Amino acid sequence: LNNLKAWVRQRERAFLDSRTNNALEPPKGVMLLGIQGSGKSLAAKAIAGLWGVPLLRLDIATLYNKFIGESERNLRESLEQADLMAPCVLWIDEIEKGISVSQTDNSTSQRMLGTLLTWMAERKSSVFLVATSNDVTSLPPELIRKGRLDEIFFVDLPTSALRQEIIAIHLAKRGFDPVSFDTELLAEQSDGFSGAELEQAVVAALYSVSAAGEALSTEHILREIDSTYPLSVTMGEKINALRQWSSGRTVLAD
Repeated sequence: LNNLKAWVRQRERAFLDSRTNNALEPPKGVMLLGIQGSGKSLAAKAIAGLWGVPLLRLDIATLYNKFIGESERNLRESLEQADLMAPCVLWIDEIEKGISVSQTDNSTSQRMLGTLLTWMAERKSSVFLVATSNDVTSLPPELIRKGRLDEIFFVDLPTSALRQEIIAIHLAKRGFDPVSFDTELLAEQSDGFSGAELEQAVVAALYSVSAAGEALSTEHILREIDSTYPLSVTMGEKINALRQWSSGRTVLAD
């Protein structure tokens, strides 16, 4: 995700030096939109790692309470804790599942949204918000406008060169030398695979050779790839619709 990493590095000084440099306001945050398994959650963790600050994960669904007003209070207290931890990265994964404009819950969701929007617009602390979403069309427009978030990045499926790198990473992670495998062939045969699906192909191949008492080879991984129907095939219509929506509306993360 080279474009995203360059964007983050460009704002690192402004984020970390905001308390001593009044000329630069700290960046507010980003929305990472993309296909499931493409690395959005990992990117949120990587941003905190690049800046060397704590990563906080906010699960909005756990804040909901049956008593009126308690859900909003839980959210306010969580955001106050994030402010106290500044500088930090606040990660909200799959935000569309926790924030909606539903009319079926006595307007609790709308009040939760209002609390979050006010904090996003008015906070002065160095809390960088990273929200991930698989379906941005279900989010209210006021959540993703400029001023509350700095940018919307689209994380697409990896290209052939990136798939080759991803396969090499997961082989090395499990103690194998990627040079001993034809990663170029594996990348070519895994067109349409996400990073998570590539990892699972390696994992499934390891289960197969372990049961058969064989040594892992390119052919074993290739066999798992050939027997897998990736999400880009099983949910091709939804993924194409997401790509069409993001075209001209978002910045490519890579």
